[in-house]
Amino acid sequence: QVQLVESGGGLVQPGGSLRLSCTLSGIIFRTKAIGWWRQGPGKEREPVAVISSGGGNTLYADSVKGRFTISRNNAENMVYLQMNSVKPGATAIYSCGARRMYDLGPQADYWGQGTQVTVSS
Repeated sequence: QVQLVESGGGLVQPGGSLRLSCTLSGIIFRTKAIGWWRQGPGKEREPVAVISSGGGNTLYADSVKGRFTISRNNAENMVYLQMNSVKPGATAIYSCGARRMYDLGPQADYWGQGTQVTVSS
């Protein structure tokens, strides 16, 4: 059974930092590209970042480029999203997903349940 579990969400002040984690099980982790998506209030889900199966390549949405960093630890089946200089518009449910294709597509083959990130002073 494929399972993705996110953690690390919470309340962060504008300009602050937060690190999200995603634990994966039940799939051959190292063969999948892993990404983070977010869905803000009243908005459609959008891709945030994706990392290739080997971890050597990353892609970011323009809105987070230079501030967010995605990384993975294949030995521990973990993926992280380091969020720095967070903006109020980043309030959303953040979900990790595993997919075959390495790109910023809208869909994943497998999804986690999501973790809430709220940016507020």
